[in-house]
Order: sequence, then structure tokens, then C-alpha cells
Amino acid sequence: MNISQIKKILGNPYFESKDCLIYNLDCLEAMKILPSSIVDLIVTSPPYNIGKEYEKNLPIDQYISWCSQWISEIYRLACDRGSFWLNLGYLSLESRAKAIPISYLLWDKIPFYLIQEIVWNYGAGVAGKKFFSPRNEKFLWYVKNHQDYIFNLDDIRDPNVKYPNQKKNGKIKVNPLGKNPTDVWQFPKVTSGKNRSSKERTDHPAQFPIDVIDRIIKASSHPENLILDPFMGSGTTAEAALRNGRKVIGFEIKLEYCYTIAKRLENSTLIPVDSRKEQYSKTNQLSLF
Repeated sequence: MNISQIKKILGNPYFESKDCLIYNLDCLEAMKILPSSIVDLIVTSPPYNIGKEYEKNLPIDQYISWCSQWISEIYRLACDRGSFWLNLGYLSLESRAKAIPISYLLWDKIPFYLIQEIVWNYGAGVAGKKFFSPRNEKFLWYVKNHQDYIFNLDDIRDPNVKYPNQKKNGKIKVNPLGKNPTDVWQFPKVTSGKNRSSKERTDHPAQFPIDVIDRIIKASSHPENLILDPFMGSGTTAEAALRNGRKVIGFEIKLEYCYTIAKRLENSTLIPVDSRKEQYSKTNQLSLF
């Protein structure tokens, strides 16, 4: 299914270009009206239910139920060779856990097949006094069909090979394109602050570095494939998808972050001026529901 067909179903987006649709909609309600098996890759990080400014805290059983609902819709939308990359953090359980990985609470609620857990290690963060200082987040890599899924290893090889000319039986032992990255990824966080703010920083409080999402998109999709992020946030998935020649659809329920995404894509020069079809603002909401 192409972008124009999706637009016919969902109506006018908040922001669009030839290969991108951003909707200011509740993703669960919007996904319910889309046809099945249309998305090649889903990359997302939903609210953690920990009281951030962009989320509404729910009792834990309601939060788990809500997660089960949107994950079920994602499974339906994913094509047979599709992947689902899920980032989830930690939350507290009274009298049980200071910081339990949310994925532990969802392990039996996700119908996809789990290929691997990826650890994203970063260099800055909270300093602990009665616990080890947190310096990582997890990505869970799921596929719909574990016998046939997209994995473009050559597109993400690490060229930093220690012994590039090492030979075995007279032949070069290593792949000339580089080595397979490990399941621990070293990328710095997107930082804020007057003197240390990252160049890619937006006004969203929980922003991923584009290098992390760039690797995921290259590994788990092909050019022209359709990428979905149901919790678009700052728009990192959209920018990474467009950089790599993919098509992308995103949902973001907070109007102010839709504005952030639109301005980010415009400023990235990925969107030609003559392809911007909608005027957008922080107060003008185009909504189907």
C-alpha cells in the first residue's frame, strides 16, 4: 500500500510530503481502520507510564492492557517479512521493584517472535548513590515470521576491524565491508543544556539519537519500504526513514510534538519546498476523530 492510499483512509495529515505522513491522532484508533499486512517495519518507543509530561499515568494493569491492544494492532499491520523494534524502559512496582524492565511485564503479551535483545549503551545519565548508575536502554527486535525476515547485515557492518588483513588458508578472513556489530551498541545520548546540547536536539524530553534508529532501519527494511512509528515523539524515525529512502507514517497524539516533527523535517532539507502540501502550526489541528 502506498502513501496516497493510506491518506485516503485516514484523511488529511498534520504534515505530509511525497514519502511521509504525520498524523495528530491516537495511534490505536487510527491503526484500527488501516488494512492488514501493509507495514514493513515498526520502530517505536511508547510512553513508559512513569509520569513524563507527554503521558497519562495508568494503574499498572490498565497500562499492560493498553500495551497489549496497540501491539496487537501492530502485529496485524506488519507484513509477513516485517520486523518490530520496541524500546521500553523501566518503571517502579510498589514493594516489588525500584526499576523493573517493562518488557518483563509484557513478555507473554507480544505475538511476534523475539529474535534478540539489543543493549544501547550511552555515556551520560543519572548518578546512583544506592544503585549502579544507569547507562543503557534496551531494544527488543521481533519479527513476524522467524523463518523469513529482512536483515541487511552488509548495510550495517562495522568497518572498525582490528585486523583487516588477517588471513586463513591464504584468504582474507574478515569481510571487507567490516564486522557484524555486537548486541551492545555504543551511541551517545541526545543531550540538552546551554553548553552541551546535541546538534540534533529538539524540544522533546525523550529523544533518540538518529544513529540508533538509522542502524535499525538499514538492518530491517529495504528502500521504498513503509516504516511506521505509532508514537512518533520528536520525529527521529521519520527523519531516519527519509534519509534512507524509505516511506514513513507516524502518529503523535501531542499537537506540540507534531509541530516539532514538521519543523525538524523541514529544517533537515529532506523535504523539498514544492512537496510540502499542508500548512501546520501549534494550534491548527487536522484530525480524523
